[in-house]
Amino acid sequence: KSYIEVRKQEGTLVLERQPTDTSGFFVPLTIFKDILPEHRLAQEEIFGPVLSIIKAKDFDDALQIANGTEYALTGGVFSRSPENITKAKRQFRVGNLYINRGCTGAIVNRHPFGGFKMSGVGSKAGGPDYLMQFTLPRNVVENTIRRGFAPDEGFQTA
Repeated sequence: KSYIEVRKQEGTLVLERQPTDTSGFFVPLTIFKDILPEHRLAQEEIFGPVLSIIKAKDFDDALQIANGTEYALTGGVFSRSPENITKAKRQFRVGNLYINRGCTGAIVNRHPFGGFKMSGVGSKAGGPDYLMQFTLPRNVVENTIRRGFAPDEGFQTA
């Protein structure tokens, strides 16, 4: 809550709901506008119901703003433009990129959930590649052409 109070100095408070249950530790839904890319609200990873509205000149500017943070866990893009969707796929540097859908909800055992930069070092959980972090991959290569195979002991030919 104190984080939100301090952030009120950066932008314009649009909405701050009051929690219905005050007996626990609840953070109300809070929305800010007029946030600049250099503000802490735009630069820090907030795990709470806080939305910062940042204006961008165009799609390229929006990508630059999104990629201009130290965090890269999840990103989302809504667009009808195939060009912008392709651009997002190629240039948006996040661990999980969601296009034209909600930006939460990685599918367990399908999506490797993890981020880049200060959000992590890649796949953490969920995807098939996650288990590879607990293995010691090993590759064995043998040239069998030079000498051929010797039959196993007890091998009989017809």
